[in-house]
Amino acid sequence: MPRQKKITGYKMKLKKGDLVRVIAGKDKGRDGKILVADRKKNRVIVEGINMITKHQKPNAMHPQGGLIKKEAAIHVSNVMYLHNGVPTKIGYKLETAVKDGKNVTVKKRIAKKTGEVID
Repeated sequence: MPRQKKITGYKMKLKKGDLVRVIAGKDKGRDGKILVADRKKNRVIVEGINMITKHQKPNAMHPQGGLIKKEAAIHVSNVMYLHNGVPTKIGYKLETAVKDGKNVTVKKRIAKKTGEVID
């Protein structure tokens, strides 16, 4: 039987450093900054959100060992970008700019609610 290709069908528009609000799950309504964005798994790790307790054996980094609290990954569909404190969807806008005498197309992220350029 031939191997089937996994269909992701989800374009991740968030990146490291973005401020997001959790819209589903046990931490619903809380805000935080994205620490890690895993594009292959469509998951993000948000600062202070989805905390888990891990049993850690003593090692060089944690000589004491014991119970360690850390953030676990959360699916990107369960968070929403915060623009000026308001949750909004993210879209893209293509702009042309002149760089070194050539017309170059630049892709910018925009907040769909306000239409302002994010970065």
